[in-house]
Amino acid sequence: MLLKDDAEHPVPEEWRPKFRQIAYAFAQGDFELRAIPIVGVVPIDRTTAQHFAENVSTYGEGLDPLDDRTWEWSVYRWMDGYWQFAVDLTTQSVPVSDLTLHAKVYQDAGDYRVVVEGIYPE
Repeated sequence: MLLKDDAEHPVPEEWRPKFRQIAYAFAQGDFELRAIPIVGVVPIDRTTAQHFAENVSTYGEGLDPLDDRTWEWSVYRWMDGYWQFAVDLTTQSVPVSDLTLHAKVYQDAGDYRVVVEGIYPE
């Protein structure tokens, strides 16, 4: 259950597999999230996906699947109409990097829709 208040909260256990799937796809180079569709996650258009790939390339390290330690820092909060998630990514040499996946989560008629907004160094 996602909370609708003004505080930052740790990413709930039930949401972690979804973000693991997204990070795994990115680690495999699938920045469009199309090779293996993820239920409830909106695929990313080619231009935006290229921008994500460039941000990772500029960072200087490839991505790896999420390390369990990422949940110690990853958070979400209610933003008046959606939840904003910030998930610290794992790179090839750092289990919790300062490269962060940003996503909005919307609730539509009981279903959730995840829109990945970016990958940014924090």
